[in-house]
Amino acid sequence: MTGSAETFGARSWLFAPGDSGRKMEKAAASPADIVLFDLEDAVAEERKPSARTMVADFLRSRPDGGRDRLWVRINPLDGPHALADLAAVMPARPGGVMLPKARGRADVEKLDHYLSALEVSAGTGEGSTKVIALVTETAEAMFTTGTYAGAPRLVAMTWGAEDLADAVGAAANRTAAGEYGFTYELARSLCLLGAAAAGAVPVDTIHGDFRDLDGLRARAERVRRDGYRGMLAIHPAQVEVINAAFTPTDVEVAAAQEIVDLFDANPGAGTLAHNGAMLDRPHLARARSLLAQAGRPA
Repeated sequence: MTGSAETFGARSWLFAPGDSGRKMEKAAASPADIVLFDLEDAVAEERKPSARTMVADFLRSRPDGGRDRLWVRINPLDGPHALADLAAVMPARPGGVMLPKARGRADVEKLDHYLSALEVSAGTGEGSTKVIALVTETAEAMFTTGTYAGAPRLVAMTWGAEDLADAVGAAANRTAAGEYGFTYELARSLCLLGAAAAGAVPVDTIHGDFRDLDGLRARAERVRRDGYRGMLAIHPAQVEVINAAFTPTDVEVAAAQEIVDLFDANPGAGTLAHNGAMLDRPHLARARSLLAQAGRPA
């Protein structure tokens, strides 16, 4: 990955409903890298106006530096609430915005225009508000996951399975064995590929059973091997599991450092023998990426 993914990293992204001061407080006190105050799915239609006020007030109660990890999920741009959401929360200077039901790069560009105007009005540095896009929640969006390269403010991309199931009229999005069906695994793959193409951090979707920490751990470790760098959470109990799963282990760091050191000692080599295997430049690139994730750039 390149671009934004090299300068931005977050493992755990914890949702909290924007109409519950208690849950927002609990989420903010958690070790989550990013807290997402939700104005969309977690808030009933009639409570959205009061939730906007609650989220804005909560943000204002925090010191400026403490807001960097406090983000807001607004409502979709093509609905009636997004502009009201932004007008309410942007003066309180959230660290970022989650854009749900993104249909492609054009939606991020449209959001950028709104954010720029509101930042100027609020006296915030223009361009300072980051964006994560939810890119697979509609059928249309599945065909545009590769269009986000160069999208302004975009630092991360994630995907969703529940709204997508509704969009295609599915009775369920999981098989009898409890795994996601083909269409939803395709969504996961397209999000990963789209994020790589855009230079954004790929973030896996939620693990719905917040009591199943063993299943969460297994899935988080699997998707990290695939290339994901973080995961959405719906309960504070999930955060430490996610943080651990997306943090390289000491063994992984040591192995990566060996590879980097080996190539540094042989700068003209394209391939090298190591521990009974042949290594080439892609192995070196992956080793450097892992060290960067561990905070030890090579």
